[in-house]
Amino acid sequence: MPLILAEAGVENSIRKIGGRQEVKTHLENLGFVVGGVVTVISAIGGNVIVNVKGARIALSKEMAEKIIIV
Repeated sequence: MPLILAEAGVENSIRKIGGRQEVKTHLENLGFVVGGVVTVISAIGGNVIVNVKGARIALSKEMAEKIIIV
């Protein structure tokens, strides 16, 4: 399921990152890698704030839809 559907406070594993290669590279540079753990801190209007590798990152709805979690 896409990251935007994740429940806040629950750790999820990243299964796949979609989109163009430049989008994938940008997300990987932020710490979103396949097999990594991501936790949604809050979600407002589809935009999310997540915790990944000890850092808090804000993602737009469009970017969050490209991250598929388990």
